[in-house]
Amino acid sequence: MKICCLIENTTKDPRFVTEHGLSLYIEALGHRILFDMGQSGNFIGNAEKMGIDLEKVDIAVLSHGHYDHGGGLRQFLRINTQAMVYVSRFAFGAHYSYSRKNIGLDPSLQREKRLVFVGDTYSLGEGMELTSCAGYPQVSPIHDSGMIVLLGKMESPESFRHEQYLVLEEKGKRVVFTGCSHKGVLNIASWLSPDVLVGGFHFKDIHPEGSGRSILENAANRLSVRNCQYYTCHCTGEKAYAFLKERMGDQLHSLSTGETVVLE
Repeated sequence: MKICCLIENTTKDPRFVTEHGLSLYIEALGHRILFDMGQSGNFIGNAEKMGIDLEKVDIAVLSHGHYDHGGGLRQFLRINTQAMVYVSRFAFGAHYSYSRKNIGLDPSLQREKRLVFVGDTYSLGEGMELTSCAGYPQVSPIHDSGMIVLLGKMESPESFRHEQYLVLEEKGKRVVFTGCSHKGVLNIASWLSPDVLVGGFHFKDIHPEGSGRSILENAANRLSVRNCQYYTCHCTGEKAYAFLKERMGDQLHSLSTGETVVLE
């Protein structure tokens, strides 16, 4: 399995454009898969620099309904004429940050004919599944970071029911892809028991110098006892990553724009 980071917040190579967002290209199980599309079309130029032809992508997945993961959807649909795009049926909800900034998707995209709105579980083919883990018991609290969703005219704390995870099983490895882990990386690891977990952990607002230290200590301890390798990026946060890395060692890896990981 090959995993290429088309865009996220950082890079080690100045040739690549970065932004607050995420897009991954995956080759697995005979498919070319796009997981998220960043907040703009910048991931497309980065893909070209990496020698990746996005016109050949045959499956696309949107992890959840936030602009920094689906903002480049329209641009992808322009350059790729074949791939269906699998999104949660709740992805186009009215999502807002703690400051009441609209962080949702362009609602006009709902009319695109290649969008497939899926429920809590959906098979993409042998060894490929989408799941929202809806109804699974929490092993760790979900922190909504003050985000809200409008249900009709009523404000409600985010439940992140629009977040889904891609599970790929190849050569005896169970690999789970998450966009932001809004439902909690500890929950996701417990629910899906991956051999490899790839994506953002959403620890960017949890600071190891203050009250967040105990949260990060707990996360490091509970993640490290699992027989799992972690590749993280985007919303994990550089300070949180450094804190976790010091405790988790070779079990935790960063994944930045322009990098490729090959899982044997």
